[in-house]
Amino acid sequence: QVQLVESGGGLVQPGGSLRLSCAASGSIVSINDMGWYRQAPGKQRELVATITSNGRTTYADSVKGRFAISRDNAKNTVYLQMNSLKPEDTAVYYCNADVILDLSQRQYGYWGQGTQVTVSS
Repeated sequence: QVQLVESGGGLVQPGGSLRLSCAASGSIVSINDMGWYRQAPGKQRELVATITSNGRTTYADSVKGRFAISRDNAKNTVYLQMNSLKPEDTAVYYCNADVILDLSQRQYGYWGQGTQVTVSS
């Protein structure tokens, strides 16, 4: 089927940087939108950033100017570069991909397992 594999999470000090990666594999015809979401304990999941197949991006107000989303279509991979990290960025980060599986061109949403990002001194 389709699987999203994330990497790059960890523990960093305030002001530090991390780069998250998420690679999609399986019987994929193409991928439309990809994105990153995050969820802190006791809080609802929130959108962080999205990117279309042509490179159009959107960002949550809380991360504008600090985070950058990008993708490599040849590798079916989406990235999230996180700079100037703050303690309030601490959360589990999930990647998402809208995947085309066959000639019907119907779109299916898939999620990664999540990776922990902790920002603390």
